[in-house]
Amino acid sequence: MSGVRTVWHEMSRALLTEKERERIAGDSANEQRRHEAVSRARRRIHEELPDDLELLERHHPTLYDELVSVVCDSDEE
Repeated sequence: MSGVRTVWHEMSRALLTEKERERIAGDSANEQRRHEAVSRARRRIHEELPDDLELLERHHPTLYDELVSVVCDSDEE
């Protein structure tokens, strides 16, 4: 069962794909690819995330509250 979970974790993403994480972190020698990864993340944040937040707030407030708690938790700074 843990093998299935590992595969799922490797395939899933929150905001960034594994490759985008590498590129944004500077692990890519290709600056153009890094710029593209940043652009995709910015588009998700400004164009797609607000729709997801609205949907969760309206249809699953508990899940919305969990997301807000994780994103806005200032205790980890």
